[in-house]
Amino acid sequence: MNASEHVLVIILSVFLALFLALAIIVAVQVLRLVRTLNRLSRQAEKIFDSAESVGALFRTASGPLSALRLVHNIVESVSQHTHKKK
Repeated sequence: MNASEHVLVIILSVFLALFLALAIIVAVQVLRLVRTLNRLSRQAEKIFDSAESVGALFRTASGPLSALRLVHNIVESVSQHTHKKK
């Protein structure tokens, strides 16, 4: 091997080492990003589940609440009617 081939091998090995280091850095950053996205998706799923359970609670409680509202309105109207008579 002559001097020009040695220089070429050195240059190529330096670029290969730089590319390898850069690839490792990029891989670590991608893994961090994936981990963060996974955590965010779990939190979003928890929020969705809690919102869904609140919606189910309102669906099941809407019948008793409407009956209670009806009784409250009747009591109010009767009490207002008796106060007007006096």
